[in-house]
Amino acid sequence: MTAYGKAFAGEVFEALGDSTRRAVFELVAARPSSVGELAAGLPVSRPAVSQHLKVLKEAGLVTDRPEGNRRIYHLDPTGVRALRAYLDRFWDQSLAAFKEAAEHDQKEDS
Repeated sequence: MTAYGKAFAGEVFEALGDSTRRAVFELVAARPSSVGELAAGLPVSRPAVSQHLKVLKEAGLVTDRPEGNRRIYHLDPTGVRALRAYLDRFWDQSLAAFKEAAEHDQKEDS
């Protein structure tokens, strides 16, 4: 994560730390949607959905484009890729540690 460092990760996890925001993020991931479409599937108001989208947008997870008189929100591929790269580092470290432990156990059994 070069362009996206610790500050990015902090913003992303803070943004996704809210259960309603996670729900909004998951809905947008499933299908690009307008605020009204998102609010229809959630137990919160349109203004609340707009606020959640603003936080997700500031965290680099969603972006929007105009379509007629409304805005359509969709995942921001750059931010999602950066999040995945951040998490992959931990996965790779865990796999390496597991491999090392397995090889160590195998040597002890020999």
